[in-house]
Formats: sequence, C-alpha cells, structure tokens
Amino acid sequence: MLWNKDKSTVPELLRLTDTGLREHLAAMPASQALIGLGADGQPVTIDWDTESPHVLVCSASGGGASTTLRTLAAQLLHHGAHTVVLDSKRISQTWALGIDNVTYCRDIETIHDALVGLRTELQRRIAHSDQHGDCDDLPRLTVLLEVAHHTLRQLTRYWDKVRQANDPKTSPAVDALNELLFAGRAACMHILFGGQLDTTPLGVFAREQFSTVVLGRVTTRTWSRLAPQINPAPKSSRRPGRVHVVQGTTAHPTQVLLLTDTEAADWAAATAAGKI
Repeated sequence: MLWNKDKSTVPELLRLTDTGLREHLAAMPASQALIGLGADGQPVTIDWDTESPHVLVCSASGGGASTTLRTLAAQLLHHGAHTVVLDSKRISQTWALGIDNVTYCRDIETIHDALVGLRTELQRRIAHSDQHGDCDDLPRLTVLLEVAHHTLRQLTRYWDKVRQANDPKTSPAVDALNELLFAGRAACMHILFGGQLDTTPLGVFAREQFSTVVLGRVTTRTWSRLAPQINPAPKSSRRPGRVHVVQGTTAHPTQVLLLTDTEAADWAAATAAGKI
C-alpha cells in the first residue's frame, strides 16, 4: 500500500501511524529497511545484502541525521540484529538504552575499545564464513556511529595520548572501522555512519563503501564531496525529515520515516518473531 495520495510530490510528513505503514514495515524482509517515501509514491528502501551494507547520513544540525539513523537502527533491531551505538554526544540515541542486543558507548575510551573488539568479531565471522561458506546463521551486527567526523578525531587524539613507544601510530580503532567498512558485507556487519567523511582519518577509498548516502541540509561543497556523481546538487529543504537518498546515479527526494523515541524503542524491542 502507498501512503502518498499526491504521487507527484514528496509527502509533508511520514509517521508510523500513517495508514498502512506499520503493516508495510512488518511485511518487509530482514534484508531490507525503509528510509522513507519518495515523490513517486513509492517507498525508498535499502537492501543490506545486495545493495548497501553501509549507509552514510549527513546533514547540518537539525536536519534529521540522528532521526534517519534511529529509523534504520530500529528496523535492524526489529529483525534481531545486535547494535553497537557509538555516541560521543552522549544523548543522540538514548531511545536504545535498555533494549536487548544494544551496547551503548559514550566515553571515547569505551568507543575505542568497542571498535577494537568489533575488529576481533569481524575476524571471527570471516573465519566462520571460511568454515561454513557464509555468515547467514549469525545475527546481523550494526554499528551506529554518531557525529562520526568528531568521534574519529577524538579517537585519534586519544590514541596519541595513550599509545606506547612500540605501538602503531594510527589508532587501532580507526583501523578497525576501515576494516569493517571494507569487509563488513561478507560478515553481516553494517555501519550507519552519521556525519562528514572527508574530514576524518579514514582512507581515501572509504566513500566507495557507502552505496547509499542520505543528504539533508548540506552545502554544495559537501554535496560535491559525498555525491559527486549528482551534478548539479539539488536544493536542500528546511522541512524536518526531508532528504535526498543517493543510490548510484540517482538522488531520490525522500521524506524520512519519523519515529519518536518511544516508537523506535517499541519497534526495536518487538522483534519480527513476536508481537508488533
């Protein structure tokens, strides 16, 4: 069922309470997630297995980046994924506190340790795939990284302070994130990356790992760096939840599904095998 009565325009708002939306979400396979609704009246989605194992979400303050990350993470949790929230802002995704299968990290030392641990898990999953042929019997593991550009700079400064003489110069946490970006697809590990990319210590090829880029209120310069294949850059909107979802050479004007904190927590906790 489509929820946009006027299929020529993007809807002004998209809520879980809209007619047919809850049922549509419940019917979606675990390999997919809904971002929102486009101007053609059709859902704008992600397929984690075949299209985009990782998603980059970038917007100016108040442009809906945290909302988009919340919408995606809640759907992954609904289907049984484990999620590690790395939130150096400390308050961006508090809806996830107390939910089973969520690890919430706020301090930079804890975030560092979590990323290093995730690299170990990646290696374990790759070994599992070598032995069994794939990781399909393992739960998806999602890393939600808030204000990633700021957090990665903090991780670099933290490592400069604590590393010993024989330690590598590059932060092992930053190295771990690079490995997750490059090898995560095969291991059913997904990065939800919130923030700028070009100002981080990640490698120059990191952008290529994001097949889906969600851009809200960004400058033309940011657009040209994160979605250079779309030229000219479309005009940004001030409407809450209004973004462009860039997939390949197409930028879909999209109204993001706006879940409240309570709705996100309830949807995440009510797994697909249980009551919705």
